[in-house]
Formats: sequence, C-alpha cells, structure tokens
Amino acid sequence: MFSSTLNKGFQMTFQNGWTISVQFGYSSYCQNYHHPEGVGFSREGIVKSQDAEIAIWDKEGQYYNFGNDTVKGWCSSNEAAEWIEKVSKW
Repeated sequence: MFSSTLNKGFQMTFQNGWTISVQFGYSSYCQNYHHPEGVGFSREGIVKSQDAEIAIWDKEGQYYNFGNDTVKGWCSSNEAAEWIEKVSKW
C-alpha cells in the first residue's frame, strides 16, 4: 500500500506488515528542515530535496531503532532505496 503525506513525502506498507516512511518536506530531517512552512511548497506542485528522513515500523506500531534514534535523517535517494528494499524483505 502507498500513502502520501501532504506532498511532503510518502509511506509504503509491505505484505510483511512493515512500513517505511520517506519524508522530505518542512520540518523533516532533510534539506528542507528549516524551510518556512508553506512558502514555496504547493500541495499541487513538486517538492524537491537532495535528501530525506526515513522511519520504519512494524504492524504493531513498534519503530525500528537506527542505533540512536527511530528516525534516520539526511538519507540520499540511494540510501532510502536500499532501506525500502531491506524492509520489503523482512
């Protein structure tokens, strides 16, 4: 299943019950973190960022811990893709 979050990112839930969230809008741990909310961001336009934050949780809502946090920020598109592949196979 795919879901969108106000044109700031997306989530994917896999048949194994795990969900990954990839966020790259205002207040996410990415290039757009300090971007004034709403300024230059259109719900109908395209939001761009060089990086994104990811979070992962299971079907019970328990978050994956990346070692020191349940959110991993400033991930490149390649790193986010690697995590998507991993989570899909858990």
